[in-house]
Amino acid sequence: MKLTRRGVLAGAAVGGGLLVAWNFVPRDFDNPLSPSPGEIAFDAWLKVADDGVVTVAVPQLEMGQGVTTLLPQIVAMELGADWRQVAVEPAPVSGAYANIPLAARWSPIWKPFLGSWSDDPEDALLRRWAQDNRFTVTAEGTSQAAFEDACRHAGASARAMLAKAAAERWDVEWEQCAAEGGFVYHEENRASFAELALEAARFSAPDPPPLRSAAPAERAPPGEGEGDRVLNWPRLDLPSKVDGSHVFAGDVRLPDMVYAAIRHGPLDQSELGAFEAELASGQQGLIQLVQGKRWLAAVAENWWAAEEALRRIAPRFVIERPVESAVIVDELDRAVRSGESYLIESRGVADEGYEPDFALRYDVAPGVHATIETTSATARLRDGTLELWMATQTPEAAREAAAKAIGISAANVVLYPVAAGGSFDRRLDNQAAIEVALIARETGRPVQLTWSRWQEHAASYPRAPVAALLGAELREEGSIAQFRARIASPPTMHEFGQRLFDNKTSWAAIEEAADEPDPFAVEGMMQSYAIPDVAVRHVPVSLRLPTARMRGGAHGYTCFFRESFIDEVAQRNEREPLSYRVAMLGQDAPMVDLLQRAGRLAEWDGGTQGSGQGLACHRMDLGEATGRIALVAQASAGEGGMRVRSLYAAVNIGRVVNRDIALQQIEGGLVFGLAQALGGATEYEEGLPTHQRLAALGLPTLADCPEIVVELVDSEAPSFDPGEIGVPPVAPAVANAFFSATGLRLRRLPLLSALA
Repeated sequence: MKLTRRGVLAGAAVGGGLLVAWNFVPRDFDNPLSPSPGEIAFDAWLKVADDGVVTVAVPQLEMGQGVTTLLPQIVAMELGADWRQVAVEPAPVSGAYANIPLAARWSPIWKPFLGSWSDDPEDALLRRWAQDNRFTVTAEGTSQAAFEDACRHAGASARAMLAKAAAERWDVEWEQCAAEGGFVYHEENRASFAELALEAARFSAPDPPPLRSAAPAERAPPGEGEGDRVLNWPRLDLPSKVDGSHVFAGDVRLPDMVYAAIRHGPLDQSELGAFEAELASGQQGLIQLVQGKRWLAAVAENWWAAEEALRRIAPRFVIERPVESAVIVDELDRAVRSGESYLIESRGVADEGYEPDFALRYDVAPGVHATIETTSATARLRDGTLELWMATQTPEAAREAAAKAIGISAANVVLYPVAAGGSFDRRLDNQAAIEVALIARETGRPVQLTWSRWQEHAASYPRAPVAALLGAELREEGSIAQFRARIASPPTMHEFGQRLFDNKTSWAAIEEAADEPDPFAVEGMMQSYAIPDVAVRHVPVSLRLPTARMRGGAHGYTCFFRESFIDEVAQRNEREPLSYRVAMLGQDAPMVDLLQRAGRLAEWDGGTQGSGQGLACHRMDLGEATGRIALVAQASAGEGGMRVRSLYAAVNIGRVVNRDIALQQIEGGLVFGLAQALGGATEYEEGLPTHQRLAALGLPTLADCPEIVVELVDSEAPSFDPGEIGVPPVAPAVANAFFSATGLRLRRLPLLSALA
């Protein structure tokens, strides 16, 4: 059944419920919702049942960021629903849920296939491309920006239709009715959503919908003290996560299902060589081996038997030029010193006439995502239809990749989204969809493929290694007159675009993107500082190491470069770090405010030698929204070496819909930033990472986590997602804190690798 703006008012659904014609979808789409008997589906976003339960469809991957609470909360606030009766279900892949802001932001990496179009989210051609390609990608904190308006419209439309049903009962004007707490009111009259749901299907929604005057927002309660949390909108996924019933990728169970383990070859372009299958012949529970060109999988009655079979076989791989860290370091060094560079961002005269007084070198090692949950996917192929259960940030690309692998149409691939146990953008890659589809075809049974921790490290693509040269021409009093940055790194986002949008192999993507400047690789370097003349250059480096986006993107290292450099300039000129920054932030009053707030939280003493205090600040932009953070880190020597004792953050992310989720995400970002500052990296030998286990990555344990204090500033500015803003300032703040504690400057990430 297809629904359009001019479609039927209401009709029967396959599941036995009622469908209401869509009022705010400009194109034709197959109906994405399947209401059950006693339910009515309003738009593509929500259903209301005759028992009063409001179910909201969420088209984004839940990976701990709280999107399965945030979007339903927006609907509930606009609708006037009782939060205790709100449920959530993952939305099917559909153009009705196109992520337009992300399509606009990523337009530089998909435009080459489609010509020169606008990157304005309001552009009609961009919108059509995103809808036609079912671009529902979850990334870069765009969920609220992409879907808040649609959720509000759906809630307002349903509220109006429920009010019309109530008004007919009471013989009053529907505009005089109010909805709150799951009821519609008019003077002494009251009717629940449960009573009105099916009657509401007979009415049409106003166009435009009657939105509430205020956008969804949750302010800090009066007198909120340190550590206080008021849970007005508790997360919908918490109960199931607490009692263990929440379904992650590895929890899927199907009748007659078997289990697969896998071994991948070294990076990059290795091929499966000789192996002795008979070595696993005595393994109890082993069913069969499935051979790919570049991998070997074992299928067994349980995963441990499959993994043990592969351990016994120890398959060998053939590779001509494996990835080596020594080669990576040499190539980055050559590039940052003398490679061809491209001017990406500039101000004033850029680097014309540039004569540096001060220059420093910074380096970043490849970083692994280190998700708690390793890659897992389940597939069932029967009667020409492939069913997939997997956590993916790019569901349509997963469907297409799996379909191509086994030679069927993507229309015959059904994807059932499940939650991810963390991602940090690891689930932007769909390699497992291809593998599990092929294994399911060969076994003829439902199969669940799970990568071991070693395979998670060996086969996934890391954050890019980077080398940077930063220089400044200084005025006599120590202020910066001219600033220049040369950043050498692979064009990661262009490589990623080739893999995502054209389904290319990693080596083909590297070749296609070779020598192409990547603006995403230098994001965040030009910030709020009022430096008159600035030039930021990217030096693209073609490495044999495939690379991928990681939480925070390039901001995770450009902030480290800039804020470490600013501190060193201040120190050289005997300037106090906080006031030195404030002097350059005359046009960014909100950032000045945050620096002062963070300083008060931490009882900032000037970062004097021996204090163990370090400072950093950062800004991130997405469309009209801006996120700002100022951070003070407190470090000291302790058992086992240097320890970060406290992190004090002042954050402004504009209008906040759910304060508790915002605080969770900021705190989580700070811990993730700490992990990247102190560990989370690996080297490569013969194409394999040198670290095989989480324990080898130097990640902070619960005992290592510092005291975290976050002050979230109330604001009416456009909302900025809190998920990534906490990551960038941690590394420079910690590096500056280590310097104030020890007098030692660390200019390489992870920081403690410089001490090894």
